[in-house]
Amino acid sequence: MDGSAGCRLAEKLMLELHSVCKTVDRVDHIRDVSMSLERGTLNVLLGPTLAGKTSLMRLMAGLDRPSSGDIMMDGKSVIGVPVQKRKVAMVYQQFINYPSLSVYDNIASPLRIAGMDASEINKRVEQAAELLQLKSMLKRKPEELSGGQQQRTALARALVKDADLVLLDEPLANLDFKLREELRVELPRMFAASGAVFVYATTEPMEALLLGGNTATLSKGRLTQFGPTLNVYHRPADLITAQTFSEPPLNVLDAVIKGSTVSVGDNEAILTKLAERTITGGLQDGNYRLGIRPHHATFETPGQTAEQAILRLPVVIKTFEITGSESFVHCDYRGQHLVALLHGIVHLVPGAEMVLRIPTGKLLIFSLDGALVAAGVETRQAGSTPLDPPDAALHARGTADRQSSIQPSSPD
Repeated sequence: MDGSAGCRLAEKLMLELHSVCKTVDRVDHIRDVSMSLERGTLNVLLGPTLAGKTSLMRLMAGLDRPSSGDIMMDGKSVIGVPVQKRKVAMVYQQFINYPSLSVYDNIASPLRIAGMDASEINKRVEQAAELLQLKSMLKRKPEELSGGQQQRTALARALVKDADLVLLDEPLANLDFKLREELRVELPRMFAASGAVFVYATTEPMEALLLGGNTATLSKGRLTQFGPTLNVYHRPADLITAQTFSEPPLNVLDAVIKGSTVSVGDNEAILTKLAERTITGGLQDGNYRLGIRPHHATFETPGQTAEQAILRLPVVIKTFEITGSESFVHCDYRGQHLVALLHGIVHLVPGAEMVLRIPTGKLLIFSLDGALVAAGVETRQAGSTPLDPPDAALHARGTADRQSSIQPSSPD
């Protein structure tokens, strides 16, 4: 084979979806989804319940047939190829194990079906059991295991199977926190080394950030954006994508922009040069929608001076939630619900009137039809450093630029 032919084949080593649709009883479950997933990559499907994540995975696996469009693996259409003839491994949130088999035999089952040598089977099972902390349980039956242990058994079975496509549908939800954190680090490495296409579905934006790789955001069966995870987070294509990729929910406010001034009601601030760096080539005067991530909002303290590039909103405290290392503060701005995410434990009095401070350099600015037209300091390409401190902290589940009590925020 000549070099050019080899390059052409190498370019086709991926899973490709071309205008894939799935309609059931005249209801669109998947709508015109196109994307290419390369071998050895981690690809996160992010979206709320009923966004289409499981439906899309079933189409990828061959469990369901698309109503229209094509699905290709390494350059060849797999429409109509039975799932039994595809090298696919899939793990659901609701684990599935053979009740009459031991943990060892459950893990080894796909290898035995494939006719693998007994010594190689034993090697793979032992390695997977070691990684997933199952070595002491290999002789037990599933009914003797906890839910988390059964899920680990299902994960181990997917791991040992030399699959071209690995589909994990919220697989860590039933595991304890420590193991879940360990596997979030290990799983991408393990499957990337195998050269498989790795697809991981989750409802949690934080999990997508922790896993890295690429992220596809889904909403009502539609793919809203696909690309490197940090790019999708920092530069969402539209308001729906930004809302999908925000935890707690993105704050959204109507605003008027005139020149370098942004106004929300009768509250004004100066747009910083960073926020004026637009995607469409310039902001025209007019009406827009502002996206404000909760970890960018702080509360004004007595004696704190006003700043031109800080949008100040008078709010009424409604309630607050303490999660351990963070506090979610819910407040009301003229009938609109806003949330601020603060580091540490804060105690506020419901009904208290305060001022919410939002740096204009952190804003996401959308047109009225929802398209992103400008983004602030968080807009960075994948691989750039350093991360904005709040985003780096999301990986550690804590916002490093906040203090344990309500204090003036320092510039990032």
